[in-house]
Amino acid sequence: MVLPFDALATNIPEFHLTLENHLFFPAEIEVPANKKVKLIIYNKDDVAEEFDSFDLNREKMIFPKRKSTIYIGPLPPGEYHFFGEYNPNMATGKVVVKGGSNVN
Repeated sequence: MVLPFDALATNIPEFHLTLENHLFFPAEIEVPANKKVKLIIYNKDDVAEEFDSFDLNREKMIFPKRKSTIYIGPLPPGEYHFFGEYNPNMATGKVVVKGGSNVN
């Protein structure tokens, strides 16, 4: 049986980040291993920021006073760093993937 896309999307765990004063809150989020997850980022600042992660191979513009969605994973256990391209020394954080087995 083939499920409609909306039905599949509801089974994806959601995690939320907020960008405020050029900082990500929380700066560390924990997600389950070996599962695709939905990362929703809210930019409360008055300026745009670009979510950037070499570890996650993701790059996404987040416009002021808007939210943006990024899908990541499935990932093996480990730490995956991200930063704001326009404020790389302030807007930093990491995704900690826990559980499962680290099979390469």
